[in-house]
Amino acid sequence: MRGVSLDEAKRTGPAPATVPDAGAVTGGPWLLAGHDGRLTLYVHAGGAVLRWTEEAAGSRHWAGPDVIPAKGITHLTVVQGRNRYAHFLGRRSRPRADDWSTVDIVRATQYQTGRPMTEWRSLGNPSKEIARAVEAGDPTGAVAQDGALHVCVPTGLGSLALRREDKQGQWEAWGKLPAAGVTDRPALAATSAGLVEALIPVHTGALHLCQQKPGGPLVPGYEVGAVPLPGSVSSLETSPGIVTYYLTDVRSAGVAAFRAGRWPVPLGGEPGDGRISAVRTMLDGLDCTVLAFRSLAGTVRLGAFETEGEQNGVWWTDTGRQCAGDASLAVDGRGRMAVAVVGTDGRPSVARQEDSQGLTLSDWHRI
Repeated sequence: MRGVSLDEAKRTGPAPATVPDAGAVTGGPWLLAGHDGRLTLYVHAGGAVLRWTEEAAGSRHWAGPDVIPAKGITHLTVVQGRNRYAHFLGRRSRPRADDWSTVDIVRATQYQTGRPMTEWRSLGNPSKEIARAVEAGDPTGAVAQDGALHVCVPTGLGSLALRREDKQGQWEAWGKLPAAGVTDRPALAATSAGLVEALIPVHTGALHLCQQKPGGPLVPGYEVGAVPLPGSVSSLETSPGIVTYYLTDVRSAGVAAFRAGRWPVPLGGEPGDGRISAVRTMLDGLDCTVLAFRSLAGTVRLGAFETEGEQNGVWWTDTGRQCAGDASLAVDGRGRMAVAVVGTDGRPSVARQEDSQGLTLSDWHRI
């Protein structure tokens, strides 16, 4: 699927209704690093995916936006595996003549930085009956060590459906996970040990599922001991085979960190209602984790601490940068942490870690 620039689309191509409004953001941003070290920024807006690509690794110059049609897609998420492919998962709704809607889960893939995406391909719907199919929730996913894509979708019955690729790259049928009372899409994670696991918000708090062997079923794991705010959970492999989940705990109204087999560690931070982004980077010679989110005041807030050392305290700083949605983190081709947001004016901007002591950000650069 060829993307066209926004200027080109306005100048030569589609009717005005098909040209997305960069301010009408419905998802993202997502900031991903490719094999060549270049960053790509994606935003879901106006029935399309908008894509900006670094012209060189670590550069302030970006190409785009390219406009990739995403007609009928009401929710989008982007996931990436160790092969650096960008996988786009969407919930698509199309009206029918009988006043119902046809709802299915779709996917597309971008294999290389700056290259075209594939066409959208349907994964169907976990429910066959149309009255249930329209209740399918927002998909999310993870890419296993062997490159197999796993896709999870909440259903209207409070359960959770999973569809995944097998060892030959063929798609298995939709299956049901051992979860009840699901209230939000889960956070999936794939580890370097070849296992996939998930943290699932449910009525009673959260449920942890994990594989016992690569390619095996996801089975109940450990008690979580926290109540995630919907949409807040993210995951990060913080040591080989070990995943840490970061979430906004409804009871404390602060960030909490959870690792399987341990009680959550409260971190504070005063997050707002969006996703918490997490990345590992080197600070003063230490392996550190950095968190980013939109604060209650609507500004981008960062937290830094030694990886898996949350209990020793978190250094919080407010950037003062107003944002309209979530923040997204990545490490660029020069080894610097980068944070991307969409401003209240609808324009994305990026700031990067500077070569100085501690976590110091550069000025924000609009792209």
